[in-house]
Amino acid sequence: MSSFQASKILVIGGTGAQGIPVVQELVKDRKYQVRIMTRDPNSRRAKELAALPGVELFQGTFSSEDNLTKGFTGCDGAFVNIDGFNCGEKAEMFWGLRAYEIAISIGLKFYVWGNLDYGLRKGNWDPKFRCGHYDGKGRVGEWILQHGTPQMGVALFTTGPYIDMALSPLTIMTPRIIDGVVTWSVPLGDGEVAHVALSDCGIYVRWLFDNPDRANGLDLEVAIAHISYSEMASSFTKVTGRPARYVDVSFSEYFQKFTGRESIKNRPSSYNADPADPATLSFEKNFTGFWNLWRASKGNKGVMQRNYELLDEIHPNRIRSAEEWFRKEAEKGDLWERVNNMVPILKWSEDGAQGRI
Repeated sequence: MSSFQASKILVIGGTGAQGIPVVQELVKDRKYQVRIMTRDPNSRRAKELAALPGVELFQGTFSSEDNLTKGFTGCDGAFVNIDGFNCGEKAEMFWGLRAYEIAISIGLKFYVWGNLDYGLRKGNWDPKFRCGHYDGKGRVGEWILQHGTPQMGVALFTTGPYIDMALSPLTIMTPRIIDGVVTWSVPLGDGEVAHVALSDCGIYVRWLFDNPDRANGLDLEVAIAHISYSEMASSFTKVTGRPARYVDVSFSEYFQKFTGRESIKNRPSSYNADPADPATLSFEKNFTGFWNLWRASKGNKGVMQRNYELLDEIHPNRIRSAEEWFRKEAEKGDLWERVNNMVPILKWSEDGAQGRI
């Protein structure tokens, strides 16, 4: 057996959109036990996960050295996916580094960091690609790979925007029905987004823990495919028979729709970040950088790239197109009804941040 093989895994971010399928996949055959760190063990998501065999809850927060130490103690593996929209870029960088240091001191065998692309570096430091919630995770991920230790294996699990968000309310790509047409209005130009299917996330993370020797030192960057929003719309129509379209809008038009009694475009992109801190990016600046990254990534040849051959090897049954994803989702229920009655996917929107968008 590998010296990096873990059996009991602390999951930070387990009640989030990505964390749920990860936990479910880890415990499905009882090969692994999972301890979920959660601020609220009485939440609906926490209770549902706690009902699974092999799952226990630990009340705590990643922003506490004492909680991290106690959470890691008794575990030999970790999947750490810090909610950057909760704490903000600066705090995520500190706690991301500190969590890794504590895990080493406790003696964990294998550590997986829930990562996003370091877009600013991949974009050759062009400031138009500055996206705080990507850069914060990406800096930590690169630092972790550069500071590996012989006693603990480590891997990055790099995702991207969930395609599930394209049929969910309160996201940056939520569609609207305009004159009977499902409409995605985003500033993507002819770019393409490397969307990720939440249903595949658990399988990839399980592979990392199942194959720690091969996974050690790996940045596993996952996606369905690079998907244009013209393809998104045409795939929806092909699967449902309902009209859909993509409207390429300017950045000013895009941010105008995020209004209520007060526009959020000047608010912090992370809802607990300090708006008085000069390092805090506004919603507008953060997501301008986000969309610029994907505008410059058409055909898997630009800023944001993926190794799809590797993903085919690791997960032969992975979802490979928007149409395939829509077809799988249609098996769960009518997609036209779903888009008319969207349910939150992201934990922060379910937990009451609705007033922020």
